[in-house]
Amino acid sequence: MWRILRQITRQGICSEAPPEGNAAARGEGARIQHELLTILGQALSIRQVDAGSCNGCELEINALNNPYYNIEGLGIRFVASPRHADLLLVAGPVSRNMALALQRTYDATPAPKLVVAVGDCGCNGGIFGESYASCGRVANVIPVDVTVAGCPPAPIDILRGILTAVRRCPVAPG
Repeated sequence: MWRILRQITRQGICSEAPPEGNAAARGEGARIQHELLTILGQALSIRQVDAGSCNGCELEINALNNPYYNIEGLGIRFVASPRHADLLLVAGPVSRNMALALQRTYDATPAPKLVVAVGDCGCNGGIFGESYASCGRVANVIPVDVTVAGCPPAPIDILRGILTAVRRCPVAPG
């Protein structure tokens, strides 16, 4: 331990420089959030469902709540019950064990229902495809309005997918 401490005092602590901020992405995120609320006229409630993913997409979805994107500050929030949701955000290939739960979640969501499949696995089954353990893409179990490709997709792409789904909605959720 003393050897490590001496090395630190001689060289200092080496670390990377912090990443540069991306003003263009931040501006686009704010524009997307503003347009969502303009279309809806109120808050958007999202129920996120992990249908069998590796959690890569969930990390990017959780990043939407950090101070950089701050979607909750502008009225877009995640809810614990599908009965309170306007939109289902589904990640991962649907495992056989989750197919019934996903169908029940979809059935419990009030109309008009919006469904966004996130990630390559949710869009087309990804590397898992269809097998004895996987139903494959989300559209094989419930109707999907919008897909967001990527492994995992960036948070700004997920926001774009949510905006696309809301634009296609015949009647604004509420």
